[in-house]
Amino acid sequence: MSLTQTLQVFEAFDSHYASGQTVVDLLAPFADLGVTVDVTEIGWPKGTTDFVKIAIPGESGKRQGGTAKTLGIVGRLGGIGARPSRIGLVSDADGAIAAVAAALKLAQMRRNGDPLPGDVFLTTHICPTAPTRPHDPVDFMDSPIDTEDVNAHEVWDEMDAVLSLDTTKGNRIINHSGYAISPTVKDGYILRVSEDLIRIMEMTSGKPAVTFPVTTQDITPYGNGVHHLNSIMQPSIATSAPVVCVAITTQSVVPGCGTGASHETDIALSVKFAVEVAKEFGRGTCSFFDEKDYARLIELYGSLAHLKVRHPNK
Repeated sequence: MSLTQTLQVFEAFDSHYASGQTVVDLLAPFADLGVTVDVTEIGWPKGTTDFVKIAIPGESGKRQGGTAKTLGIVGRLGGIGARPSRIGLVSDADGAIAAVAAALKLAQMRRNGDPLPGDVFLTTHICPTAPTRPHDPVDFMDSPIDTEDVNAHEVWDEMDAVLSLDTTKGNRIINHSGYAISPTVKDGYILRVSEDLIRIMEMTSGKPAVTFPVTTQDITPYGNGVHHLNSIMQPSIATSAPVVCVAITTQSVVPGCGTGASHETDIALSVKFAVEVAKEFGRGTCSFFDEKDYARLIELYGSLAHLKVRHPNK
């Protein structure tokens, strides 16, 4: 179960004073196990945010000289709060809560004698005073920094696959309370939904899997003048690793800057899914995509990596 960890992080983040140090404090009891938290403050004209990078070492992880695969888990968001225009935790905070709660659960598992085979890296950023911006059909949270800077801190080459967790409630595309997963995206290709991830989702939820559509527009960089569902797919433009997005969802349309709009049990479900994926990915029983299919696509149609560039013809 992951509800305890989710509630712990939720309460810690529901504060004007929440920061990267809040995450450091949450994970400090596990420092003796090799769990590390690095915090970098990034400034921009619209404000500042604390980028957080958490490393949970695996028993056969690559940083220890092993060969087990490394999973990246990204808590995607604009900000956890929109102060002073909004008081309290905003809906957009769900991704950050989920990523840090997953880190807390994995660290506690390691403390209890259940380390994973592979390393797991979890990233997010903490900003309780982020701006908002207009979006159709409801307003979104904005980020105090540019999306390219976000991407540069969220993913890096050590990650063999990435889960991107994000609130995805401000649309009429997904009408489901809980969470949904995307097809796998790799270097501009939208691939089939992973059968292994469907299996894990159905096992952990006890319900049929819920997936959501992804368009070519969604896997292009923000700021290129086309409509995006939201920023959940943006990690895919910063890595060649396969990326699957975990959208925390509602039946109604909810603005990302809305307060009192987070559902702790839904966040906990996404955390449980991420933890189970981490278990299986590290031991080699979960694949994000079919390598033969992907190789055949490249052979037939070439690379689509140019979709990852904001203005490829300029």
